[in-house]
Amino acid sequence: MRRRDWIAGFAIALIAGGAVGLVTPLVAGPSIDLLFWLRERMTPIAWDPERSPATVIAIDEETYRRPPFTSIPNALWTHEIADVLNALVDADAKVVGFDVIFPTSIDRFVPGFDRNFLLALHRAAESDRVVLGEVQHQKFPIHPFPAQSFAVGNERNIRSVNLFRDDDEVIRHVPLTFEPEAAEDAPGTRENSMALELAARAAGTRPVAGPEGGLVLGRYAIPGSDRNRLTVNFESANNIPTYSLADLVACAREGRGDFFRAHFAGKVVLVGAVLDVEDRKLTSMRLITQPERAGSAERCVLPPLEGLFRGDVVRDSIPGVYVFATAVDNLLLGDALAELPGMATLAIVVALALVAAAISLIWPPPKAVSVVALLVVLWVAAATLAFRAGLVLPLLAPPIAAALAYMLLLAYRFVVTDRDKGLLRASFALYLPPALVDRLLEQDKPPRLGGEVRSITVMFSDIAEFTALSERLAPGELVALMNSYFSEMTAIIESEGGFVDKYIGDAIVAIFGTPVDDRDHALHGVRAALFCRDRLDRLNETAEVFGGKRLRCRAGIGTGSALVGNIGSRGRFNYTAMGDVVNLASRLESANKIYGTSILVSDAVREACREAIEWLEVDRVQVIGKADAVTIFEPLALRGETPRVERAAMVEFAAALEDYRAGAFAAAAERFDRLAGAVAPARVMADRARHWLAVGAPSPWLGVTALESK
Repeated sequence: MRRRDWIAGFAIALIAGGAVGLVTPLVAGPSIDLLFWLRERMTPIAWDPERSPATVIAIDEETYRRPPFTSIPNALWTHEIADVLNALVDADAKVVGFDVIFPTSIDRFVPGFDRNFLLALHRAAESDRVVLGEVQHQKFPIHPFPAQSFAVGNERNIRSVNLFRDDDEVIRHVPLTFEPEAAEDAPGTRENSMALELAARAAGTRPVAGPEGGLVLGRYAIPGSDRNRLTVNFESANNIPTYSLADLVACAREGRGDFFRAHFAGKVVLVGAVLDVEDRKLTSMRLITQPERAGSAERCVLPPLEGLFRGDVVRDSIPGVYVFATAVDNLLLGDALAELPGMATLAIVVALALVAAAISLIWPPPKAVSVVALLVVLWVAAATLAFRAGLVLPLLAPPIAAALAYMLLLAYRFVVTDRDKGLLRASFALYLPPALVDRLLEQDKPPRLGGEVRSITVMFSDIAEFTALSERLAPGELVALMNSYFSEMTAIIESEGGFVDKYIGDAIVAIFGTPVDDRDHALHGVRAALFCRDRLDRLNETAEVFGGKRLRCRAGIGTGSALVGNIGSRGRFNYTAMGDVVNLASRLESANKIYGTSILVSDAVREACREAIEWLEVDRVQVIGKADAVTIFEPLALRGETPRVERAAMVEFAAALEDYRAGAFAAAAERFDRLAGAVAPARVMADRARHWLAVGAPSPWLGVTALESK
C-alpha cells in the first residue's frame, strides 16, 4: 500500500469513528440491555439470594386474595401493616422502606383507626428504621397522609421514589439525590433518594463527596455518582428474597418473632406492589426476564396459593420495588455497573475504526471482511467479560464504527487503489506467475534484478514428433492446436502451485516451489506431469481442435537448489531459474526418447515424493554435463491407482534390472523380453543386456548408462 492509501485510511477511520461517536448515546442504552443478555447466555452469574442485603415484602395477588385483605380498600390495611412493621423492628431489621404510598386515610371518617399504624411508624422512626416514599417533581406530587408524615418526623424519614427513564422509556439508572421541594429557601440543598437513603442507613454511614465530585458510601466510591445516577447491575428478580404480606401478617399475629429474626435481622426491607398490572417498570432486564413465580423465600404460616402464576408467561417488565431492591444491593455489595466517560468511549470507537481500516488496507476484501468480523466477535467477548466484572464497555458503537470504516475503505479501494492494481494484475499476469504479481503489488515497487538460491522442482515437457506434425498443418490450425494444448497444460500446472517459466516452441518449462514457498514442490511437480499426461489422453479423444491427431507428451522432472529471481539485462529480464537442476530436467525429458517412457524423474524427486507415487525404477544413467550418475524413475500413477497386472510387471522388471546390474545379462535379457509388451523400457533394456553379453561389459561393471545425446 502506498503512503497515500494509509493517509486516506487514517482519515476515513477518524471520520467513521467520529460520526459514530456522535450517535453513541443513542445506542448506549440498548448496548447495556444486550450486555445483560450476553452475560446471561455466555457467562451467567450464580446469584445467591441469601447474599442479598435487601428483601421485599410483596403486596401481591395472594395478599389481595386472602383475608383480612380480601374486598377491602388499601386504606383499611393499616392495622395489618402495623403488625408487620412492629415485628420487623423487634427482629432488628436495619431499615424498612415503603415503595407504596398511602396518600389518604380512613382516620378522618373513623377517628383513631390508624392509631396502631401511626404508633408503629413513630416507633420505627425513633431508631431511624423506617423511610416512607413520596413522588415529587410532578404537577400533582404524591405524599404520604399528613398524619403518617408527622409520625415519622416529616422530611427526616421521607424520600423520593421517582425513577427516571431513558429516551427509549427504559429504566437503566436510579437517581442518587433529589432537590427537595422545600429547597426554595435553601438553594443547592439535596437529599438522598430512597435507594441511597436505605443503603446509607444499613451501612451505618452517610454518603460524602468524593475527591472527583462523586459520592462515597463508606469505602465504596459510587460509580456514576458524579452524574447523580447509579447504573443498576440487575440480577434476576427471583433472586431477591420475597415474602407475601399476607403470610407475614399471619406470622406476626401468631407471635413468630423467631421467623422474623431469622429472615429480616440486619436486612433492608422494602414494601411494595408485586402485581401483574400495577407499578411495573421496563428495565434493562427486558431481554432476560423470567416467568414470574412466588418468592423463593421460606413461608411462615400460610402455604402459597396455587394458580397465581403461569409458567409460560414471560413479561418484559418487572415490579418497580425490585429496581430499588437491586440498587440497594449494588450500593451495599459494591457491585454497581461503571460506565466509561464520554471521551474514553469515543477513543474506543475511533480505535476500532482505525484497526478495521488497517485490516481493510492490509488484506484483500474477502479476507479482510473475515478478519473484521473476527475483530467484532472478539470485541463482543471482551465487552461481555468486562460487563461480568462490572465495567460497561460500549458494545454496539465500536463494531458499527469498524463496519463503517471497512465499507468506506472498501469503496475507496474499489474506486482508487484496487482499480489501478487490477489493471496491473490483469496485464502482468499474462507474463509473470500470479504469486509474483501479487508480491510486486504488495511491495508497491518495480521489480529489480537479483535472485536467491532456493530448493525448487523444474519440469520440462514437449510434444513427441512435433516437427512432423507442424509440417502437416496449416499455420492457423497449428496455432489453434498449440493454444488449446498450452491452455490445458498450464491450467493443470498452476492448479498444482507451479507456474510456466516459458514456452519454447512446443516445449513447456514449469517451476514449482517459487515464488511462493511450497515444501511439497517435488510432489506437486510429479502430480502435474501425471495429470497433464492423463488430460492429453482425453483431449486426443474429445477435443475438436485436435482433429483426431494423437499428441504424445514427454516430461523430465528434477529437484534441487537453483538460483531463482529476476535474471536478464537492466532493461529487460525474466523471473526464471538457473542451475544444474534445470539442465537435469531438460536431459531427462530427452531421455524419454531412448526408453520409450512419457515421464522420467531423478532419484532426488523420487526421494522427495516417497510413497505418494507408484514408481518404476528404469535405469542408472550419466547425462551430458554431469559427472555423477543419476537413478531415473518413471512415475506411473498416484499411490493405489496402479492396476494389479501392471504392479506384477513392475516387480518382474525390478528383478530383471537387478540381474542386469549384477552382470547376469542372459537372465536379464530373458526377463526383459518377457516384459517387452507391458513395460516400455523393457525392450531397450533387453537389447542393451544382449549387447553387453556379446561384447563384454566394461570393468568394473557399474550398471550405468552414459547418455550421449541431449
